Amino acid sequence: MVNRTLTLGDTEVSRIGLGTNRLRHTFRNVQFIRQVVEEGVNVIDTAHLYTSGDSERTIGEALSPPPDGCVIETKGGFSPGQGRPEVLSEQIEESLRRLRTETIELYYLHRVDPETPLEKSLGTIKEYRDRGKIRHVGLSEVGVEQIERAREVVPVTAVQNRYNLAERGWDEVIDYCEAEGIVFVPFFPLRGADGAVKKIARTQGATETQIALAWLLHRSPVMLPIPGSLSIEHVRENVAALDIELSDDELATLG
Repeated sequence: MVNRTLTLGDTEVSRIGLGTNRLRHTFRNVQFIRQVVEEGVNVIDTAHLYTSGDSERTIGEALSPPPDGCVIETKGGFSPGQGRPEVLSEQIEESLRRLRTETIELYYLHRVDPETPLEKSLGTIKEYRDRGKIRHVGLSEVGVEQIERAREVVPVTAVQNRYNLAERGWDEVIDYCEAEGIVFVPFFPLRGADGAVKKIARTQGATETQIALAWLLHRSPVMLPIPGSLSIEHVRENVAALDIELSDDELATLG
């Protein structure tokens, strides 16, 4: 049986989070975020660039202050040039304001800036961590060598890379994270449904989405998928994947 929770930073959380890259700032979505947390989803993932800041604003209005045990994670420095200290600092400050918080629980460098040394970008994030404005630090779309370089600057709590049934280019990173106790957060986790997934879903009495998530949860105990949704029914469907046990034969079929 897979574990239903893991430790993210210093917080025990459910292993199914919520991605919010389509979240607009509306009354309905503010209520939606509050309901998601009431349903037991306690990792909410956003970023400075999502919906031109609406995602962070909505979460800030819905969850300020966040309930105990709820991790709001955001990201900055996505585009080339945005890893420069002055730009990254400006984005961190804006995220703090939008989220209506004094401290960001988990802050990711969204991409390694081709124009700025990784160590320089992370040095800025470390300054905010040292001041208590950021509690934990993560990286996105990175390889093992980059993670090791980053850890020379600041402890790395989580790595967020694109990974799903169809796109498995980061297996080495997952294995490294598992060995080092770093949480791996796959984005776009629901891609890759095929005939095998459909067959297993029918056998399990589950949806294809649930099988895709269950496979990720079985892949590694440090895996924490963050499927995006704007529907509480869909969120409940995702969370139910925690109850699905895949047999050895089913796992072999999925590869």
